[in-house]
Amino acid sequence: MPNTVSNVTFGKPQKTGAVYWAPSGTALPTDASTALGSSFTCLGYVSEDGVTNSNSPSSDSVKAWGGDKVLTVSADKPDEWKLKLIEALNVNVLKAVYGDGNVSGELGTGITVRANSDPNESSVWVIDMLQRNNTKKRIVIPVGTVTALEDITYKDSDAVGYGITVSAAPGDESFDYDTHKEYIVAA
Repeated sequence: MPNTVSNVTFGKPQKTGAVYWAPSGTALPTDASTALGSSFTCLGYVSEDGVTNSNSPSSDSVKAWGGDKVLTVSADKPDEWKLKLIEALNVNVLKAVYGDGNVSGELGTGITVRANSDPNESSVWVIDMLQRNNTKKRIVIPVGTVTALEDITYKDSDAVGYGITVSAAPGDESFDYDTHKEYIVAA
């Protein structure tokens, strides 16, 4: 197959939202364009750095006496997603970051955020984007857990944001035990 310029693309958020969060057990989308169910909540703007996926396997080498490498064994294949949510006044962003049970109230009447050592629950994550020529791409993470939170900086020259890492675990049999799936369709 020859080089094809039209296959070179970018990933930009849809104007209606790009990162969605839903309770564990929510029905998973199976294509790039069907509207998400009412259980999905848009988490608003993401910083200009976008979304980064680390999905690289690591391996260990077994050496024989004398130093020859005789076997390579798969060691680990993490599937992690990094992004910075910048709608710091969005109660749903706070729930996604700190856990649904650790955030109460609404902005108009007051929000309370509890920071503690309670483990974050897993949830469903969906990332929607547009690519070249209005091609739609949807990434579905069936079991995603916020496993890291970057330092939060409060200053007058930058947006307050929550830089999170979402670690993906395998879905169930209906998801082929995959940690995520990507659906792409031309418009």
